[in-house]
Amino acid sequence: MQKGYVLTRQVQDSRNGMQLTYWLKGESGPVKLTINNELAVFFVPTEQAENAVALLINANLLHQSKPLELQTFNQLSVHGFYFKTLSNFYKARDLLKSNLIKCYEDDVRPEDRFLMERFITSSLEFVGYEQQAVGFTQFNQAQARTTDFSPQLSMLSIDIECSMAGDLYSIGCFGEDSKYQSIEKVFIIGDAETDCADNLEWVNDEYQLLINFITWLNKVDPDILIGWNVINFDFKLLQKRCDLNNIKFSIGRDGSAPYWRQNRMSPEQNFILIAGRVVLDGIDLLKSATYSFPSFSLEYVAQELLGTGKDIEDVDNRVAEITRKFLYDKQSLARYNLEDCRLVWLIFEKTQLLDFAILRSSLTGLELDRVGGSVAAFTNLYLPKLHRSGYVAPNMGDGESDLVAPGGYVMDSIPGLYKNVLVLDFKSLYPSIIRSFNIDPMGLIEGLLEHQDEGLSEQSKPIPGFDGAYFSREKHFLPTIIEELWAERDKAKRQQNAPLSQAIKIIMNSFYGILGSTGCRFFDPRLSGSITKRSHQLLNQTKEWIEAKGYTVIYGDTDSIFVSVGEDKTDQQSQDIGKEMMNYINAKMTKELKQKYLIESSLEIEFETHFHQFLMPTVRGHASKATKVIGTKKRYAGTVMNNDEMLLVFKGMETVRSDWTELSKNFQQELYRRVFNQEEVIEFIRDTVIKTYNREFDNKLKYRKRLRRKLDTYIKNVPPHVKAARHADAINAETNKPLRYQNKGWIEYYITKDGAQAVEHLSSELDYGFYVESQLKPIADDILPFIDTSFGQIMDRQFDLF
Repeated sequence: MQKGYVLTRQVQDSRNGMQLTYWLKGESGPVKLTINNELAVFFVPTEQAENAVALLINANLLHQSKPLELQTFNQLSVHGFYFKTLSNFYKARDLLKSNLIKCYEDDVRPEDRFLMERFITSSLEFVGYEQQAVGFTQFNQAQARTTDFSPQLSMLSIDIECSMAGDLYSIGCFGEDSKYQSIEKVFIIGDAETDCADNLEWVNDEYQLLINFITWLNKVDPDILIGWNVINFDFKLLQKRCDLNNIKFSIGRDGSAPYWRQNRMSPEQNFILIAGRVVLDGIDLLKSATYSFPSFSLEYVAQELLGTGKDIEDVDNRVAEITRKFLYDKQSLARYNLEDCRLVWLIFEKTQLLDFAILRSSLTGLELDRVGGSVAAFTNLYLPKLHRSGYVAPNMGDGESDLVAPGGYVMDSIPGLYKNVLVLDFKSLYPSIIRSFNIDPMGLIEGLLEHQDEGLSEQSKPIPGFDGAYFSREKHFLPTIIEELWAERDKAKRQQNAPLSQAIKIIMNSFYGILGSTGCRFFDPRLSGSITKRSHQLLNQTKEWIEAKGYTVIYGDTDSIFVSVGEDKTDQQSQDIGKEMMNYINAKMTKELKQKYLIESSLEIEFETHFHQFLMPTVRGHASKATKVIGTKKRYAGTVMNNDEMLLVFKGMETVRSDWTELSKNFQQELYRRVFNQEEVIEFIRDTVIKTYNREFDNKLKYRKRLRRKLDTYIKNVPPHVKAARHADAINAETNKPLRYQNKGWIEYYITKDGAQAVEHLSSELDYGFYVESQLKPIADDILPFIDTSFGQIMDRQFDLF
């Protein structure tokens, strides 16, 4: 048998019925695997099966139906309904639903079911009738089973340059070919120039540009194509220009053109399927790996991750400059084009994004290019296990009820300026609760049945959850899945395999969200509620244990407890208390769960952080002694020691928010540093205000915000950044410039005496009083009351001077 790694999957109807096609990266190169005579299937309750058969036979759709040893979650037996073609499968599903006959698992695609039922995630071994083709090996009538196989995938970064109207200028490529040889290549329209780089290929026109690029791409034969917004811009435009030039966009490994699909919920988002090649978008993949940036522009991300960026930043100037380069300096345009490709490649290398995608696919069965997909990942892992235990999966909506599961527990905080605050953090709290209390979709169904059995011993009785839930001690899958993932993550950490560790962490942490999402077929508030309500109980219990030791819990959030141990403690004493408290709580928790529930605890609390200085602010507007003091939630700051250096840490504060000015961030960092170190603050604050009015900080006063909707959809509430965008595009329209802000995006703007104005169309004097009142005063008054002063007292009457 041979081995391979699944790159793409597809199902289609042929003359002989349904055909599954899997493109693999095999041990010796690309492989096309075709599987014929596979049947599509869904399930119908036995009580409705007779009517369903009559309807489908009359419509000439059904291939076969038969009773199965499977049942629904509400204990109804089912029949399997089988179809030779995908067309008949969909027609049958629609016909039965229109006649109020319930179908189960009718949304599982045959190409996915084939893999999951064989426990194949991404690697498989196979046999079949071998046939050699140009550039790949084909196996017909294939059979496959799961195996371990680590692929080496070649990757190519692609970027295009074009006019505002979409006319192509050049296509750049950077990366490696199928033999993993380095590639730097630019196709550019124009007459060949002397003394130019060897990697430039000159063509006469757009038609020749596309032909040469397609021919060359198929020759170098990469497995992975990457870029920045590469699907919805670069490939979409390439497809459009091929159509306009009557060229087949034949970049599939078998010479086929891409298959395009729109996102039904978001039509501007497109998906592309290329036979044997995977397209990975850098933006989507970074988000899937939980990276977060104020902006996901290539310029911003490259600067943040690589410390370098593009040659041209401003959008209007960039388009104009690209056109200028194309007309007058084509070699410079080629270098710019290639640099964009190189930056994307370096970002993928720096963040190990391809490794992350491969490992995520190997763990879950998700396609390499799948965006999001937590629900699909859970389905891939859970469904085949469920079937082997005699159940079919419920449909979306089956588990809905009037119950509402709460979110993570957030304690009321005790505001103040503290010394020596310890943070104890439950390690992967929600997955640990699932493991400890056996929370599981099938386990809930079995547990409810067991709860009715009065003959069970105490050791066999199901584990109580919340809202009437009970969970079987023996019949479940999710706790075991998490346990296996947990062990793999610990192994990845020991091996310092960051992509694998991150992939596992994301998968494990997604399980609670899946069970609590109405978009998941296994949604049931009793499942998610038994996780979150248990976490509330555990945090409150932990708080009681800590306070019984004489310490003060000043805050708690989801899985963390903040403990004040007293200003008189040294660093070493504080560290010792943290470790002692950690061991004490873990021992108490193990004993508590054993005695109360007869279960082994998987819960583990860790001593995570020692804050030397710590601020828990009051809710703004509640700092006065005349009102009840209310502490903030999810907002705090402090100092920690790291490699003998004292560092400032901010959570939820202006410093770490993208919608505050650079002035506010700099002011907050320096003010807090001074307060924490008991340094002078009065003159610093006054000096900052005076310099603001004296225009010394103008370069730090711009805002940067995202337009999350199309500009014309803001009607009732029109925030400043929208006003700035409308003002800017009105000027752009008057001056015959492209409209920049109509379809979402980012805008930079100032607040002026005449309202919000975009940076590129600033015409009025800045409103310095606004900046002082909205950017400096709130930040100062978060911390100054704790040293017995305020922004107003410090400034006294100085505002009258301006």
